[in-house]
Amino acid sequence: MIYRYSTRRKKLDQSFLNKKLKDAISYDRIAGYFSSSILEIAGETIEEMQGCVRVVCNSEMEIDDARTASAAVNAMRKEWCSIKPEEIYSNASDRLKKLYNLLKSEKLKIKVIPNDVFGLIHGKAGVITLKDRSKTSFIGSVNETYAAWKLNYEILWEDDSQEAVDWVQEEFDYFWNSPYAIPLSDFVIEDIKRIADRKVIHTVDEWKEISEPASAVVESPVYRQEFGLWEHQKFFVNLAFNDHKKAYGARYVLADMVGLGKTIQLALSAQLMALYGDKPILIIVPKTLLWQWQDEMNNLLDMPSAVWTGKEWVDENGIKYPSSGDIAIKKCPRRVGIISQGLITANSETIQPLLNMEYECIIVDEAHRARRKNLAPGKENEKPNPNNLMKFLLEISKRTKSMLLATATPVQLYPIEAWDLLNILSQANDSVLGSNFSMWRRYPERALNLIMEKESIERFSPENWDWVRNPFPPTSEGETTFGRIREQLNMTDEDFVIKPEAINELRGPDKRRIGRIIDDNFITEHNPFIRHIVRRTRDFLENTTNPETGEPYLKAVKVKLFGETDGEAIVLPPYLQEAYGHAEEFCELLQKRVKGGGFLKTLLLKRVGSTMIAGKNTAEKMLYNWGGALEDEDYEEEDISDETANQSEIKNISDEERNCLIKFIDTLNANKEKDPKYNLVKKLLVDDNWIDRGCIIFTQYFDSAYWVAENLSIDLPNEKIGIYAGGDKSGLLIDGVYERRTKEEIKQMVKRRELRVLVGTDAASEGLNLQTLGSLINLDLPWNPTRLEQRKGRIQRIGQVYDEVFIYNMRYKGSVEDRVHYLLSERLENIHGMFGQIPDVLEDVWIDVALNDIEEAKRKIDAVPKTHPFDLRYHINVGKVDWEGCVRVLDSTEKRKHLMTGWNSR
Repeated sequence: MIYRYSTRRKKLDQSFLNKKLKDAISYDRIAGYFSSSILEIAGETIEEMQGCVRVVCNSEMEIDDARTASAAVNAMRKEWCSIKPEEIYSNASDRLKKLYNLLKSEKLKIKVIPNDVFGLIHGKAGVITLKDRSKTSFIGSVNETYAAWKLNYEILWEDDSQEAVDWVQEEFDYFWNSPYAIPLSDFVIEDIKRIADRKVIHTVDEWKEISEPASAVVESPVYRQEFGLWEHQKFFVNLAFNDHKKAYGARYVLADMVGLGKTIQLALSAQLMALYGDKPILIIVPKTLLWQWQDEMNNLLDMPSAVWTGKEWVDENGIKYPSSGDIAIKKCPRRVGIISQGLITANSETIQPLLNMEYECIIVDEAHRARRKNLAPGKENEKPNPNNLMKFLLEISKRTKSMLLATATPVQLYPIEAWDLLNILSQANDSVLGSNFSMWRRYPERALNLIMEKESIERFSPENWDWVRNPFPPTSEGETTFGRIREQLNMTDEDFVIKPEAINELRGPDKRRIGRIIDDNFITEHNPFIRHIVRRTRDFLENTTNPETGEPYLKAVKVKLFGETDGEAIVLPPYLQEAYGHAEEFCELLQKRVKGGGFLKTLLLKRVGSTMIAGKNTAEKMLYNWGGALEDEDYEEEDISDETANQSEIKNISDEERNCLIKFIDTLNANKEKDPKYNLVKKLLVDDNWIDRGCIIFTQYFDSAYWVAENLSIDLPNEKIGIYAGGDKSGLLIDGVYERRTKEEIKQMVKRRELRVLVGTDAASEGLNLQTLGSLINLDLPWNPTRLEQRKGRIQRIGQVYDEVFIYNMRYKGSVEDRVHYLLSERLENIHGMFGQIPDVLEDVWIDVALNDIEEAKRKIDAVPKTHPFDLRYHINVGKVDWEGCVRVLDSTEKRKHLMTGWNSR
């Protein structure tokens, strides 16, 4: 029998829904859209049903998101959070609690289907099994919402015939059993409960009383718009913030491998410390990372900051704050100020006033650049001869409560480098290496030998007691050992130094306890290095099961590497070989004439190693406008700061050098054949189908990037080619026509999969998250090895949709890059396995090879240890930190307002 309903005649909730669902056995529903508001009219009847309600509905996720469980969960999380449920459901606590109970009891089951599987589900229908076990079906315009059943104009046809019921049931089963139908994720279900119980903390002062990290974090963009935080990230933030609340503060080296999210961990720690205390936060980073830090803090943490350009502060909105005088740098307009390491390495006078301030926290990225100059075997006990950065950090460390140093390679070549980082942290702070008189600080060589088990200490002697007592471990490392002795000596948690004679105050059992502590591997298991260096490796996180979930802490993303064999080096046609030869001759002539430094003397070979067009552009600038050779690219200040004195000497090039440049340019101009690198890029994208996976093409230089993008846009009609570069150079190329776009627009297009090919420069691409792209082409090999690792980290990162990513490293046969690759090839995999990346110090190898000093290059390569200097057991720093269920939330407006206050306003 067919029955017709219209809201014009009577509201559907009264005439149909509640009447049919009362005491019903089950309800299967195809709904284009579902809302918890349905519970306002049908909640009680659903609760009283004998069986369950099953709803299948649309989702904004894409079909690729449904291919893996983790991708589906992430997509569903982002879609749920994008509607800002904490705002729209702020007055619906009771309804959300009812919805949560129904979902947890499985009285209500929901599956979602990506929109691009079947298109939008416009067909709305349902089957209800009534209390007498008879069935009825309906179709109509009505969605499963309060508005549809009660407010809108809707029509509905009910048909209880067997034929109609079977037809609608078959339609429902088809969708419900589809491999693309994804059950509502646990995150969404638990977030419904969290929002139902949500309480707003209205002031920062009120938050300080509980100082709960989750309250300030759980509704930040990194949680609501991205993938949340992984367990290892939350662990470190929690560790650092809890220490900061103590008198001695947080002092750590964060040494996670590239791609594990160090920036977010450090920035979030800084945000919590800025909210908790009143003093400034100072962040010191390489020049190329300045804007990445500001961008990630603003977009992921809703955290304002200001960048010091060398003459003025620039806030997160791009507003400049001009100021004059010797103390202009002290007038930061935000709680968090970011400065370039280059200003320190260049010994700029503008940073000196910073040494007179007091800080809440200081963060240093790529901290391994703070090094002693007297690095060599056998010099471990020598007093460090610090470079400018290390000297600055040793001073400013005394002026801050907390200090966090970040580096993926705390040991570049020598174990003493790790000690140097801890020594920086230990200034005016006994919690790290103890007091100035501790064995760990006075005898670094012996300390390292003990850790590496090259030496050992016997059970009990006054000297051995000195290694244990200063610094003495906290109770957290052993309640019945360290905690017991602390209690006997009336030590507080903030005491780390025990007087030598205190051993005589201990009773016999406690003295024997100390003996057992030494016997039980005290030196290797409780030393300051393990306590203050936090290092998690990708391998550990991908292969260790999280007991809470039964899955690895991190989804494995494998890398398939191409271009590594000798046969894969790109053979240059004769004319390009001739041109490269002229470039080499030019650099050799400079080497003979100009003293010191290798950066400017090898610049042409660096650029020509990227692409021939980049080399040609540089040669022309050197010939006609030397200063232009250093323009338009974001070189590190330290790259060129030591060579300023040489610039005038180099600018006055000799006739012989001039002839080399002219020959180089003329050779390239006489041949119009495409650079073979471009032909290989096109082959990989089209013939090998990398374009379907999505591809990022990296290069050091903008002219190389634009040249590749322009040619691809012409050769691939209607394909959008994105350029992601510094300043205002980002944009789109379609059919050879360039259209300027902001970096944020380009990023969003990649996320939405509107861009399959992106060409990016190193300077702009730090912090660029490209989880939707499954392949990477390195158009050139940067001489700084860290940059190569950072490029890989753009796609081999948290949230990557592919289980395996493809990477192709390009180099010309016979080039500097090819010769360095040959020298390193036997050691490269071993070095990477030990350190997690290639040490920065090997950058000098490229310069040595470019200047034909092969023996010096080999010496530097041989200096790298063949085994890791000591076992890094720091990756145990991961565990359950439950923030997702936090119901007390700091008001976001108040939080941002607090962080907007500047240094000079307090």
